[in-house]
Amino acid sequence: MSDLSALSHLVFSTKIRVRYSETDQMGYCYYGNYASYFEVARVEALREKGIEYKKLEKQGVLLPVKRFEINYHQPALYDDELEIRTKIVQLEGVRIAFEYQTYNGQGMLLNEAFTLLVFVDAISQKPIPIPNTILSLLTSNE
Repeated sequence: MSDLSALSHLVFSTKIRVRYSETDQMGYCYYGNYASYFEVARVEALREKGIEYKKLEKQGVLLPVKRFEINYHQPALYDDELEIRTKIVQLEGVRIAFEYQTYNGQGMLLNEAFTLLVFVDAISQKPIPIPNTILSLLTSNE
């Protein structure tokens, strides 16, 4: 599926609060935490569409990250409530891609990121086509 307009409804929002242990000596949210934040946002986005990672794994389907990119604009601070807006931007072949925008409570854009994941068979460890059930759930406008 290369028609991005068919994916335009796949936008989700997740809130995460920066914990003290996630900050560095400057009081900024440590940059490495964002990979975990985006994982939470990605898992919750799929859950909203009826797709649970745990069930996928039981069915022998894994979703490792192939690529992760991020551009930082402003730091998040301890106790900031962050809103991560997640959008599915690619769903074709063996791949699913997500774009993220992180905002603080004042609506300031803190960073923008991208992840590309690949559907993989748990036993063979080889890429597999996107399961039809997932395609159906993600391409329905419900």
